[in-house]
Amino acid sequence: MIKTEAILLVWGVRDEILKLLPVEGHWLYGEYDFIAKVEFEGWAEMEEFEKTIRALINGNTYKLLPVISSGTKIKGAVEVSEPALSVSAG
Repeated sequence: MIKTEAILLVWGVRDEILKLLPVEGHWLYGEYDFIAKVEFEGWAEMEEFEKTIRALINGNTYKLLPVISSGTKIKGAVEVSEPALSVSAG
């Protein structure tokens, strides 16, 4: 199974709610209020996490951006290209 990484961005949420988020991250001051790197065992776990976040925040004032990495096998080694962000509807 391929592990999945994502970046969580949250905005427009009160501090009391940010303290309840089930991940460790950094508080921001500006357009976004919170950022965190989140790791999942797979897409299903990420979808469950997104349901939890949506219920906790009570809205869509967040983005969960999966980090997509691709690899190519070269003579027994793996060469990994630069990660790219993919925007998720959220």
